[in-house]
Amino acid sequence: MTSDIQKPYENLDPNLILSAIESAGFLCSGSLLALNSYENRVYQVGIEDSTPLIAKFYRPNRWSNEAILEEHQFSFELVEHEIPVIAPLINADGKSLHEYQNYRFALFPRRGGHALEQDNLDQLAWMGRFIGRLHAVAACRPFQHRDTLNVQTHGYLPYQFLLKQDYIPAYLKAQYCETVDAVLKRIDQLVANVSDLKIIRLHGDCHLGNVLWNDAGPHIVDLDDAVMGPAIQDIWMLLSGDIMQTRLQLSIILDGYNEFHDFDMRELQLIEAMRTLRMIQYSAWLANRWQDPAFPRAFPWFNTAHYWEEQLMNLKDQLMVLNDLPNYTFY
Repeated sequence: MTSDIQKPYENLDPNLILSAIESAGFLCSGSLLALNSYENRVYQVGIEDSTPLIAKFYRPNRWSNEAILEEHQFSFELVEHEIPVIAPLINADGKSLHEYQNYRFALFPRRGGHALEQDNLDQLAWMGRFIGRLHAVAACRPFQHRDTLNVQTHGYLPYQFLLKQDYIPAYLKAQYCETVDAVLKRIDQLVANVSDLKIIRLHGDCHLGNVLWNDAGPHIVDLDDAVMGPAIQDIWMLLSGDIMQTRLQLSIILDGYNEFHDFDMRELQLIEAMRTLRMIQYSAWLANRWQDPAFPRAFPWFNTAHYWEEQLMNLKDQLMVLNDLPNYTFY
């Protein structure tokens, strides 16, 4: 992980945004609405005599052009197979990635919807079929320019970044290090238990906020975190509730999933491992972005004593769960 420039969007004012959109061949009406996004900057932009577009300005110095275009190509591939993903628009020159005054951006059609209802069993089954179809396409070829989700990239490297930047309070550091060291060692063991673990292209951040539902069913937005990784990564974040609720949800999702793509049941023992890696990586992500003025405003509780005490407690709880596997399972 590397630190970005301190104020990556300092010059991204409304005039520049609208000028950038018009440089891509659209006539803006002047309407501009900022949407909820921290890693990138996303806006709904009014277009003269047409429906609004969604403009995503990519964070400088994060992804290479090749990695962004690979994300776009993945979405085009899914659309070709009639899998409802919001893909970027292609202009008359065949380009989906644009650049204006050192900012790279893409334009998307606006699509509405509401959240998945986790207590709706029909929707869960549909969601399972949807992800199964997505993974059937995703498994056809690998990414060449994007990350792989594993213990190194989402565990050891974020952990080392936190230590190097000295974010852990001194009075908690010994306990935190002891706990994370034990957690990562245990995750290494669990991953090793799944021999020949299949790594495929993933959405990578398939939580409820990235799934929109309408009368036509689910569609997924934001492939910005697309990575290579195990299939379970695109499933576990859809689960919530107590152990009985999550078992039911998982059973229904997997029944639908297996209609289109075979799920390796051994990956179920990695659910808590993936959850724990996300906790570590999330702390490092906030730390890595802390110099961006938007982050202290949006996450004022980060880097407080209470935050790190809570993180330590949660990681200790996760270690207990990880050590109790396979007795603590979803199947």
